[in-house]
Amino acid sequence: MTETETTGGSATDIDIHEVMRRIPHRPPFLMIDRAERYVPSQSLMGIKCVTINEPFFVGHFPGAPVMPGVLIVEALAQTGGLLMSKSWDADPEGKIILFMSVDNCRFRHPVRPGDVLRLDVKVLRARANVVKFAGRALVGERLAAEAEFAAMLVDAPK
Repeated sequence: MTETETTGGSATDIDIHEVMRRIPHRPPFLMIDRAERYVPSQSLMGIKCVTINEPFFVGHFPGAPVMPGVLIVEALAQTGGLLMSKSWDADPEGKIILFMSVDNCRFRHPVRPGDVLRLDVKVLRARANVVKFAGRALVGERLAAEAEFAAMLVDAPK
């Protein structure tokens, strides 16, 4: 029996253990809990379960907590990095994926404690070690944020 069969997931699902093997981020800066709908070199849906325990809610904003927009963009970027890492089977010890740019970013709906943030990331184009993505952050069917962004794979510092 495979791990997918024993956990009830599908072959397109990525659990938190694989997320942490493939990208270097760690709590409190790890912005994705798992991913699903993996299509190699094309798309991935990251999942972030937003809880009141997030450290940023202490100051953003007391009494009316809202997830900062820059962290939503970071969650999209981490989902793109996970897609790159898995698609290219990048060596996490020897390579690192760096965020390069963000364009056409818009925030449409607040993300609050208790929300499940779905991070729909698609590859627009890939050349050599650079990938340009389109990302949409959704809460239910509501669009919370959208952006185009780019990342590149480079050698890890020694």
